[in-house]
Amino acid sequence: MTANDRLVVYTAQSKQYFYCRDAVCEFVFRQGAVPLNPFRVFDYFLGDRVRRDDVRDANHVILQRSDEVWVFGETIADGVLIEIAQAAMSGKNVRYFTINNHADGIRELAPSRLNFEREVYASSGLGKAEILRHLLGGTAVEVAAALGRHGEVRGTG
Repeated sequence: MTANDRLVVYTAQSKQYFYCRDAVCEFVFRQGAVPLNPFRVFDYFLGDRVRRDDVRDANHVILQRSDEVWVFGETIADGVLIEIAQAAMSGKNVRYFTINNHADGIRELAPSRLNFEREVYASSGLGKAEILRHLLGGTAVEVAAALGRHGEVRGTG
């Protein structure tokens, strides 16, 4: 495999796991892919030096330029759900993994083992089974709509 043949992977993770960003990148490299980790590219919203919406827009651009989206962590935040919805709208493969501060501790995760942050349930009014059905059915945009964040989901472009 040449460098040009390597998969480019957008890594999505909750800010709750910010401290694991290096292990996530190491894990992706060990899988033979190239990680695009928003927390490594922009730290945490560039320390609020720019508008947070500008960083979210930039994250959208790098997600669009990736080949796949890999989601890290058993507990999914609302922002990660938006990224999953964007990936689904763009026809990108989404894979799920545990998260750990050591790359050796990260494993592929069955989507049925996912949970969602409390705010996701409270804001969306959806239960776990319904959210999972949308994620696995390619209709994650419906979860974004239930969260009141439909406008943040953009497909290609």
